[in-house]
Amino acid sequence: MTPKLGILYAPGTNCHEETAFAVEYAGGRPAILLLDEVIARPRLILDYAALIIPGGFSYGDHLAAGRIFAVRFVHHLAEILREFLAGGRPILGICNGDQILMETGLLPAGTIGERHGALTRNRSARFEDRWVALAAAEETFWTAGLVGRPLRLPSAHGEGRLVVAPGDGLRVAFHYVDEKGRPTEAYPANPSGSPGGIAGIYDPGGLVLGLMPHPERAVLPVHGSQDGLGIFANLVRFCTGA
Repeated sequence: MTPKLGILYAPGTNCHEETAFAVEYAGGRPAILLLDEVIARPRLILDYAALIIPGGFSYGDHLAAGRIFAVRFVHHLAEILREFLAGGRPILGICNGDQILMETGLLPAGTIGERHGALTRNRSARFEDRWVALAAAEETFWTAGLVGRPLRLPSAHGEGRLVVAPGDGLRVAFHYVDEKGRPTEAYPANPSGSPGGIAGIYDPGGLVLGLMPHPERAVLPVHGSQDGLGIFANLVRFCTGA
């Protein structure tokens, strides 16, 4: 059976259509869901095998990147999110979606409503729009077949530098890497200046993944890279139980 994946968006989100295409191209069945629609019917998300929060500028990134979406997400949907994750269903956050997951507390600690870090302004103090090279840090269902080779993905953000509370352990999913494949903090290979070259992280259980680069923009040959397709194909495969 083709799994249904819900793609949440709000005013200002602008990558939901591309993300839906990537899911469909990878073999899944996407559904674009307005956050207000889910708030009105919280159990709606239990119809989906996974949730994706795509990139963009939800609510104009007023207050902070992803914060308004995250506050509404936690206030209205905390209990149903716990039920969703307890059922072994994954959540993917891309760029603004990653920022939202950090603001909710789902990343890095797996909590809901208790922040343990943030994604803040790039060290360059500029919006950085460029191709980057990534490397998967470990083999998980998200990265099956992707470990051991560089992944070329586009990145576009102004606030992607990871800041976490002292002593909080991190489960790293992806590093920015240099031309020799080594994690790097050097600009421009690491466009945000994120410490340790961290470009994406998991929650402790590995069900929740957030990353700043955009895999949905590297799916077709015409994009210049298809390295993002593997992430979506792995997610669809996991949701089918394969």
